[in-house]
Amino acid sequence: MKQFRESFGHAFDGLSYVWREERNFRIQVLLGALVVLGMFLVDFSYEAMGLAVVAIVLVLTAETINTAFEDTLDVIDPNHNARIGKIKDIAAGVVVLCVFGAVAIGFFVIFSYFSL
Repeated sequence: MKQFRESFGHAFDGLSYVWREERNFRIQVLLGALVVLGMFLVDFSYEAMGLAVVAIVLVLTAETINTAFEDTLDVIDPNHNARIGKIKDIAAGVVVLCVFGAVAIGFFVIFSYFSL
């Protein structure tokens, strides 16, 4: 049981690091919280809120993985390296794809709510 608690402690340490060090992550958390709050205030269905939460978590997960990639690559080669830059750009692109997907889900949910 002690190892289980320690594992969660390390996981929360990692999330705490991303929160402190990554401005985009903080912005994404704030926007996600505002979306969920807005959905509660407008009385969206639980299914719609569930879709929004999945989209928000997907974006936050991608941002966290991107941060892990960038930090790992900086340890491997702290100097400018074109190949490492390319890998970082691809990882950042994954975050952008997730954001686009989350926005699309948001539009579909909002459109279906207001078109009824």
